[in-house]
Amino acid sequence: MPMSPRDYTWLFTPGSTFAYESGTTGVIHLAGGGELDLPTGRVVACDPFVYLGSGDIEPFTVSVPPGRYRVEAAVATLARPDEPPADEPPADEPHLRVAALRLVIRDDPTTAWELALRPDQDPAELKDDEFFGYGVDAGTGCFYDAAAEEAFPEAQEDEGPLWDAFEDGDWSGGPHLVTSPSTGHTLVAVTSGWGDGCYPTWIGRSASGEVTCFLTDFFVAPDPS
Repeated sequence: MPMSPRDYTWLFTPGSTFAYESGTTGVIHLAGGGELDLPTGRVVACDPFVYLGSGDIEPFTVSVPPGRYRVEAAVATLARPDEPPADEPPADEPHLRVAALRLVIRDDPTTAWELALRPDQDPAELKDDEFFGYGVDAGTGCFYDAAAEEAFPEAQEDEGPLWDAFEDGDWSGGPHLVTSPSTGHTLVAVTSGWGDGCYPTWIGRSASGEVTCFLTDFFVAPDPS
């Protein structure tokens, strides 16, 4: 069987806690990323510093009505056993990691999950615990509309608003809503958990089958015990 979805309601509940075998503990809070504009409703997810504008990443096969949709990240504050509890971070910089990024299409409860697929991906090809996801080579993940594919050419030149977003402020992990100065298109980007790897995006559906969200899991928080 391909990888099964996890309890993402728990992951996006502020105050959810978890622990690693090492004894390090974590607590979840939500960080808002504003509203992402989807003028075509065709959603793309990738590492923007590597793939944005390359034409190598196609939109997911499931689209949504054009519109503006809320984005939020589940961010974990981590603490080692010899540190204060994760819900009481030390006075200096806490250890933060983005655990997941969610694009909220509607606020109805999610009752079912399915892997977000691109046109060339067939879930029947997946073996036990395998999944389709996107590769990260620059420690970053994002969502954007297919219409924004060519909207950030300066990102390939190591400059522009996308680069600026991750260099400004004390906490640069995001989510960052970035606007193209030339076209007005937007994308939302975050640091990808522990860094490079391959991460699945899931589509949530309501009891009536409507899309509730797109959610990328960066494998920071283990399943609750």
